[in-house]
Amino acid sequence: MPQVLTLTLNPTIDVSGEAEAVRPIRKVRTSGTRFDPGGGGINVARVVTLLGGDAEAVYLGGGEVGEILDRLLAEKGVRTHKIAIEGQTRLGFIVHEHSTGLEYRFVPEGAPVAAASLREAFDYVRSHPAEYVVGSGSLPEGAPVDFYAELAADVAARGGRFVVDTSGPALRATLEKATVFLAKPSLGELEEVAGRKLDAESAGEAAAEIVARGAAELVAVTLGPDGAILASRSGITRLPTIPVRVRSATGAGDSFLAAMVCAFLEGRSEDEAFRFGIAAGAAAAMTPGTELCRRQDVFDLYERCKAL
Repeated sequence: MPQVLTLTLNPTIDVSGEAEAVRPIRKVRTSGTRFDPGGGGINVARVVTLLGGDAEAVYLGGGEVGEILDRLLAEKGVRTHKIAIEGQTRLGFIVHEHSTGLEYRFVPEGAPVAAASLREAFDYVRSHPAEYVVGSGSLPEGAPVDFYAELAADVAARGGRFVVDTSGPALRATLEKATVFLAKPSLGELEEVAGRKLDAESAGEAAAEIVARGAAELVAVTLGPDGAILASRSGITRLPTIPVRVRSATGAGDSFLAAMVCAFLEGRSEDEAFRFGIAAGAAAAMTPGTELCRRQDVFDLYERCKAL
């Protein structure tokens, strides 16, 4: 059985491309178009599989777009378990603008999901023997705000480790009602939980507070170009990012999280897992659009990260 099970309640097909400039009214001609399976948990499963781990992606999917998502995941070699919904799987659009270097992301909210589909997903995950369960991505319309919190409690009760990467009320509810092994907020997501503006120093303190009150064993905060922070019972560690030529930030956080989980599966220490995550995040930034990271880049950058 897979060692890592990921759950994506609001998946997407990410369509990415490049344009010289993004302007209103006029047609914006794009090139380098890619179609990739997306959504937090799906991206994590893609990277775990890429790095040699055994992962299964559970996701909700529907309509003609959902069928394309199925095919794309099969082409990536990701083991899957699909739960059908009546609505259409969403399409996201990402455009990199050459003239400014900026990246524009257009993310639809996704179709409402019936309670029966959510219950099917919940029951499948709670009965799965995977050592790590990763709940990642936004909640669709119709999902209770404490969905991840209840699932985390069930996974912990059977001896598994629950990892959460979400935002807003869903993240807040999870950290208030359950104990997770690892939470991976961005700086902005951590600010929502803390209810205040944070800088790198205060973000470490806020993450440590979550650990101290028993809501998470580990809190990894991604800071984009400023690196990342890891809070644990051992203290707070902050590391800079690895300097690379950035082509797209899309999927960097998911790659970071997947690499950390892979490292823990191999029995590595918190510090080693943290550095492996930073390497994968930097590797993802080196690739265009939604390509995520490349295996050899991750291992090469990890060697560089050991010196940080």
